[in-house]
Amino acid sequence: MGFLDPLTAVIVSFCFLGVMLYRRVNIGITLNLTALVLALLSVDWLEIPTIIYETSVDLRTISVVFATFGVMLMSQLYKETKVINDLSESLSRIIKNSKIVSSVLPAVIGFLPVAGGALMSAPLVDSEAERLGLKPEKKAYVNLWFRHTIFPVYPISQVLIVTAALTGIAIPLIIMRQIPVVIVMVIVGYLISFWRVSNPKNKENSKSLNSQLKRFLVAFSPILTTIVMVVGFFPILKMIVDATSLDFAGFELFKQGFDVLMATFIGLTVLIVISKPSLQVFAKPFKNWAIYGITFAAYGAFLLRNITVASGMPGILENLVTSGTVSIILLLTVVPAVLGFLTGSPLGGVSISYSIIAGILIFSPKTVALLYISTYLGYLIAPTHLCFVFTADYFKCSLGKVYKYMIPSFLISFTTALLIYFLV
Repeated sequence: MGFLDPLTAVIVSFCFLGVMLYRRVNIGITLNLTALVLALLSVDWLEIPTIIYETSVDLRTISVVFATFGVMLMSQLYKETKVINDLSESLSRIIKNSKIVSSVLPAVIGFLPVAGGALMSAPLVDSEAERLGLKPEKKAYVNLWFRHTIFPVYPISQVLIVTAALTGIAIPLIIMRQIPVVIVMVIVGYLISFWRVSNPKNKENSKSLNSQLKRFLVAFSPILTTIVMVVGFFPILKMIVDATSLDFAGFELFKQGFDVLMATFIGLTVLIVISKPSLQVFAKPFKNWAIYGITFAAYGAFLLRNITVASGMPGILENLVTSGTVSIILLLTVVPAVLGFLTGSPLGGVSISYSIIAGILIFSPKTVALLYISTYLGYLIAPTHLCFVFTADYFKCSLGKVYKYMIPSFLISFTTALLIYFLV
């Protein structure tokens, strides 16, 4: 066994994690090093190579890691090929209402889950919000809040993919329970942003609606194709195979999460076909460290899970829950929210929260949805959240001024998630 008991080892490891995050070390490196520190402190050293090997050859781990890489590559290619410009500009010309444009544009660009990506929508929001006469802190809130309303129901979000893979709960089942929360987030965001704000006169549209609609659909088609595959085609195919007991070569890979991987690369192929990038443009994203950092973080999530289980930590927490010392609801809400807030990373928050809770309860769509949304909302208001920092800096306002809008939005959304957990 390791040098320390599991509880002490976890505390020391998470202190190490905190230092790494404070020093702004990449989340991928942080998660993997934290897993190794925990292993050295709590697991027989002879077992460590075995755990790393089993994690590396696990089919679900492989599928999630490559799917994450595919999503990040798609995000970067959207930017490098300028297809994201077609997406945002066409939408702005289709919708003439400045309030709707200001709220929809960040959400649409939010389909590209890149770190600090709120900067991509900030100039567009700035021009529309200026027409509405919004203050800088209100502009920052609009850009930040609406960019992040999409992710709890976005089937190719890296965090949602990893959450589903870790817990064994299908992505559509998690999404179904998140829909009411997202609806409330949108309503609350709209009321806080535009209450008693008048719309200016309609903008002139220099190009025909049909041409702009076609431009939008073409630009959106890679994302739409991926979404349809993840939440439509592949789940239906799974149901048919399960119902008929069919067996075909490769279906074991299909069951291990390779459906998301295939969907991601089908969407990526569509993007390449419509954008026709040069070799230089196509190669540029591969030089971006962010792609590999997030991909490495996906692997780190699984490694941390397996080492935490091997340390015996779940057994200790199970005893605490059984004795009534610790509440399951506390582990599903406060702990994930705090971790999301402290790490400034929903992927890190979910991974660590899952590692703590795994073995205590049997995960269901109900518990997984609460775990996910708690982490996500905690991350959303974190001062270490890159989108938050970049947005406040772009609009030249302090985080404190934005918080007066963010905190009420957080509380209402979090309360909604709890109500859904207890009532549905």
